[in-house]
Amino acid sequence: MADLIVIPARYGSTRLPGKPLLPIAGRMLIERVASIATLAARDLGDIDVLVATDDHRIRDAVTGLGLDAVITDPEISSGSGRALAAMREAGRTPDFVVNLQGDAPFTAPAHVVEIVRHARAARADVTTPVVQLDWARLDAMRAHKQSTPASGTTCIRGPDGRALWFSKAVLPFMRKEAALREAGPLSPVLQHIGLYCYARAALEAFEAAPVSHYEAIEGLEQLRLLELGFRIDAVIVPPATITMSGVDSPADVARAEQLIASHGDPFVALA
Repeated sequence: MADLIVIPARYGSTRLPGKPLLPIAGRMLIERVASIATLAARDLGDIDVLVATDDHRIRDAVTGLGLDAVITDPEISSGSGRALAAMREAGRTPDFVVNLQGDAPFTAPAHVVEIVRHARAARADVTTPVVQLDWARLDAMRAHKQSTPASGTTCIRGPDGRALWFSKAVLPFMRKEAALREAGPLSPVLQHIGLYCYARAALEAFEAAPVSHYEAIEGLEQLRLLELGFRIDAVIVPPATITMSGVDSPADVARAEQLIASHGDPFVALA
């Protein structure tokens, strides 16, 4: 059976109700994310796109775009949980399930393609992308953390590509940072991109397990997978053309439109 890209899209956002249907530079947020998934699916082959939502208005908008959507329990709080519920609701048994965040309109389709191809070749439990930050990007991350300490997640990766840890702290600590800066343009810091390709068994085990010790401390659900003993492969990818965390507030909508105006619109029509 074909693999699956699931886009969790909740209507009931506390800070931005109905956000999947909100226009960003003339296109609904869910339309933008669906375009990303569709472009990736065309490159990959043997993978389908499914929107998981808690509201019939989002379902109707998605089906109007020519895509499949299912209604899942509104009490499901996590994107991974909604992805699993959507898979089951649709009666699907894919080898791999991609959880593509429904509020991330600037996710690079190439990042989706890269992690699925890696997962298929390596048969990894979970595959996720990371970006090796140059010094300017690292400086920008540190500056942003001064006002929003929980923003930006870093990853420690072994020589075989296996993720050893994730943290909201900037890891690794650099005892001799000046020398590292002189040595080359790239820092040793890997920024995690919140995009996952799960082997079906790993997704099922993740959702069946309670919140883990370090997951609760850091607020990072991928730590549950590490604490359960699953292998997460962290694949290094180039930065996206536009980088921005999720759209969660009216200010984020305005910022997204400003970025589109400054860098050009990456949207590609589904037709």
